[in-house]
Amino acid sequence: MPLDPQARLVLDALSAVTMPDPWTIEPAVFRAQVREMRVAAPLEEIGAVEDRRFSGPGGELALRSYTPLERGAGALPVLVFFHGGGFVIGDLDSHDGTCRALANAARCAVVAVDYRLAPEAKFPAAAEDCYAATCWVAENAAALGVDAVRIAVGGDSAGGNLAAVTALLARDRRGPRLAHQLLIYPVIDCAFDTPSYRENAEGYFLTREMMRWFWHHYLEKPDQAADPTASPIRAATLAGVAPATVITAEYDPLRDEGEAYASRLAQAGVAATLTRYDGVIHGFFGMGNAIDKAKLAVAQAARELREAFAR
Repeated sequence: MPLDPQARLVLDALSAVTMPDPWTIEPAVFRAQVREMRVAAPLEEIGAVEDRRFSGPGGELALRSYTPLERGAGALPVLVFFHGGGFVIGDLDSHDGTCRALANAARCAVVAVDYRLAPEAKFPAAAEDCYAATCWVAENAAALGVDAVRIAVGGDSAGGNLAAVTALLARDRRGPRLAHQLLIYPVIDCAFDTPSYRENAEGYFLTREMMRWFWHHYLEKPDQAADPTASPIRAATLAGVAPATVITAEYDPLRDEGEAYASRLAQAGVAATLTRYDGVIHGFFGMGNAIDKAKLAVAQAARELREAFAR
């Protein structure tokens, strides 16, 4: 369908901002410039927010826990959330609004993970951090006030990759048991040859060249792209992983790989819900202040998390 008018307004605003060519500067400099360009937006009121730290595979890592505004008695179900940013950019602050919205709508706790970024920490550092953080949440559930048997993982873009990988590692390493995986326009494969990559290579916020830049910095060696811990769709089988919600955007280079992953999950006997949001772009899920379909997507994700936690 045609580009959503609200998405067009977002793209027009973004086109007015001069972004540096990331290939011409150091990733740390690009990361800092992106951080400075963030636009402050109203944040949902939340029950509680607490910054924490835990000992990860490569050293101490930061977490941020969210308690919903409305909650019942007893331990809360919990979503362990991994932010997007191509494995190179993004942090706890970049996705603070998304975590607040999900906590309130799903009526669950959210624990956001500040995993190590590339290229300072190459593959598989981010994946191991996210799996370790999920294990830590399960092991420390009582102290966190969450339910160790109602844990989901989720994330957007690169964070969706890390959620899918964490689900694979939880299966292969025999725990923790996951109730669900929420994959929001996830990075699923290190390939740039799908129809959506060709159709949406330029002009829709995330570009094919930007994805090449992200993968270039994430992987130590090109042949690591075949590792399912980098490209989860290349796993020999997806049988036995947690049920999934997969959300894609029509005008997104990553659309087809996310949808292919949902199909492979279903073929492996894994319950998987796939929803494509027509007319919108990569990143729309966190743009609820500008794009109405983001609110619909958050509501859907929250509903499916609630249903998963109730099983």
